[in-house]
Formats: sequence, C-alpha cells, structure tokens
Amino acid sequence: MTQPPLEKDTGGVDTAQKRRGLIIVHTGNGKGKTTAALGTALRAVGAGMKACVLQFIKGAWKYGELDAAAKVGIEILPMGKGFTWDTKNPEEDRRTALAAWEECKRRALSGEYDLVVFDEINYVLDYGFIPLADVLAFLKAKPQRLHVILTGRNAPPELIEAADLVTEMKEIKHPFKKGIIAQRGIEF
Repeated sequence: MTQPPLEKDTGGVDTAQKRRGLIIVHTGNGKGKTTAALGTALRAVGAGMKACVLQFIKGAWKYGELDAAAKVGIEILPMGKGFTWDTKNPEEDRRTALAAWEECKRRALSGEYDLVVFDEINYVLDYGFIPLADVLAFLKAKPQRLHVILTGRNAPPELIEAADLVTEMKEIKHPFKKGIIAQRGIEF
C-alpha cells in the first residue's frame, strides 16, 4: 500500500516539515493508560518510526506485551522491581526510580527514537521518588521532533499543563470489584 502524497499548506511547506514532537499524558484511575501508550507506539512503528517503552514499576512479572512488542519492533525495558505500594524499602525504590529516569533521559536523547514512553512515571512522581522539576526541565529541553508519552495515575498539574495532549482514563466498572482476578492477555 502506498502512502498518499504530502499535502501542501497555503505557504507551500510540506506538512512533514511541520512535525513537532508531542508531550502526551495518560492518567486517571481507569484501566488503559499503558495500553493506550502501547497502541500509539504500535501506530508509530507502523508509520516507520522507532519507539521505546521504559517502564518504571513493571519488572517482576512476565507481561504479554513484552513478547508481542518484540515481534513488531517496539523496544520495552522493564526497569522496576514490582509494585511500590508493596515496598519494604522505599530508599531502594527511590534509587531504582532515579536509575530508570537516567536511562529514560539517555534513550530519549540518543537520537535513536521518534517516540519514547515513560510508563508509570506519574506514580514515581506522585511518590516523590524523582523530582518533578527534573522531568519538566527535560520535557522543555527535549529534542523538538521527539514524541514523549507519560503514563500513570495522579499526573501532577504541572505535567498536565506542560503536555500537548492529556487523556484521563475514568473507571466506570472493574471486574476486580466482583472478585474477578486480573486476566492474562487483557490486564497483563
């Protein structure tokens, strides 16, 4: 299938020359924040872009998206040690989050990717494990063409203000409230 020709704006500039990396936030208490980010990464790869997903909390489990992403060329790096609300060592969690943040910046600034996803970063911001000021400064200075997606509940208002696109996932109903455990292939 061939791509349609680029449309010209009234100034004669190709729309591709107007590309600007977006800052996208998926937040809220509903399910689907990471799933939406992965869907965008899939779309980006399908459009010939390179995408990387860096996960702040996931790391201990085997997630379905790991195998699927590898098949389609999306790089996923689980850098966490599991769910921090179960933590017995907040200082270790803070060190883990800071190391993950350093890797996020390194990957994002490498020039290798068109899209990076900082999955669950909003949680570690909410817990105070990495400084919000550092994340905001990075976003302000990021490469102009780089798209960045930040996921997780409790996105800080300052992050929402800095974003170009914000989606809040709202829980209406969840099977867990009926005693139904998380389903492999659907929730992990």
